[in-house]
Amino acid sequence: MRENPFQPLLEDIEQLLNEGGRAALPEILERTLAALGCVTGTVHLLEQESGLLQLLAQRGIPESIMPAVQQIPVGKGMAGLAAERRQPVQVCNLQTDDSGDVRPAARDTKMEGAIASPMFAADGALIGTIGVAKSEPYDFDEKETELLLEIGKRIARTS
Repeated sequence: MRENPFQPLLEDIEQLLNEGGRAALPEILERTLAALGCVTGTVHLLEQESGLLQLLAQRGIPESIMPAVQQIPVGKGMAGLAAERRQPVQVCNLQTDDSGDVRPAARDTKMEGAIASPMFAADGALIGTIGVAKSEPYDFDEKETELLLEIGKRIARTS
């Protein structure tokens, strides 16, 4: 049986979380982006009181859309839809997508291939989302999608 090519990354993430908890999220995001060849990403955690996804880590988000990214209602935009549907949401090209899943401000990132994945606790409770994007059209494959779900599980254990 072939080893998971992402296993070293998952082990690094586990160590970062054990050492730093939530404070490690920016570094975890950086390593995830590098492993997937992405340039932009976000980690949002679900705030139970408000029901909003709160931004805890980001890279590459333009200042002009930061207000829209700080707090995301469940059901709005890719992160909100991933949370609502409880499954990853992806588009091959943010710039040309007409599915209705992409908010107009997302085009301001100048990104194309993008995916947002829900993050679940061991009991199945939604704890947030992780999203990444590339600067060219791209369809994330099953292994890449599974990686984001696994990273989410590991983050959930420390949240």
